[in-house]
Amino acid sequence: MRRNLLRERLNAGKPSVGTHILSAWPTLVELIGHSRQYDYVEFTAEYAPFDLHDLDNLGRAFELSGMSGMIKIEQTQYTHQAMRAIGAGFQSVLFADIRTVEDARTAVNAVRAETTMSKGVRGRGLLGVGMRRDVGIVRQGGTPAYVDALNEVVIAIMVEKKSCVDNLDAILSVPGIDMVQFGASGFSMSIGKTGQYGHPDVLAAETKTIQTALKKGLHPRIELRDPSQAGRYLEMGVKHFCIGWDVRILADWWDTKGAEMRKLLRTKPKKAAAKLAPAVVRAKGKTNGKGNGRAAVRGNYA
Repeated sequence: MRRNLLRERLNAGKPSVGTHILSAWPTLVELIGHSRQYDYVEFTAEYAPFDLHDLDNLGRAFELSGMSGMIKIEQTQYTHQAMRAIGAGFQSVLFADIRTVEDARTAVNAVRAETTMSKGVRGRGLLGVGMRRDVGIVRQGGTPAYVDALNEVVIAIMVEKKSCVDNLDAILSVPGIDMVQFGASGFSMSIGKTGQYGHPDVLAAETKTIQTALKKGLHPRIELRDPSQAGRYLEMGVKHFCIGWDVRILADWWDTKGAEMRKLLRTKPKKAAAKLAPAVVRAKGKTNGKGNGRAAVRGNYA
């Protein structure tokens, strides 16, 4: 069974950095992995179109890139999608729309094995023996290592409903929860202040979520559009961040660079100098004393 790198960081008290994707294209995971800056990738399945083959391919990409995979699951799919994602190779699950203690228990049970091998919450789950990617299809299914791997899956929950914040202490007391993520968008909607992320009630609920999680020895996680927003959370003791969304990164680039290009097209161009660009001159002349005329010319992909 694969090492759960995110679990290892949590157990060691080390910080973690993740990023979000809504695209199920595995190449994005490879590109993120090449940066060597991220511990895991969250596939935000709650908002994304995908099929079970996509989950398997993402699982392969996580392994190839040396990162963990997290999946965000919406409220009607807790048990089914958690089982299939873990079976595909995801090692952490983020459960959206938690409202009650029973919701939190359902989330934990959707991840753990149904066994007497482990005591307490680690033995009361709903998962049985699998024949999926995480056990090599048929090679390790039904082994003690499989049960151990299920117990190591990182369980995260979204705190994004008023009822959850109102009953937060009891919900975060459910054994098995590891990470806690406040959702300003969902919470502001639930209290009738949609999109007012800076409203005092929203900020107070976020602070309560972080402080309660820390008090209970859990790991609060913050989603950020840009690292420049991390300051106040670092001061509060937060060590886990998930930064950027593939779709937001693209939208920002298209907005800003498209506007720049339009501005250039509206500006009267200056008269071009009647001489060759330096790169072209170098390409035609001697570049290394050997006169081979093969100097590298940087193009659009430099």
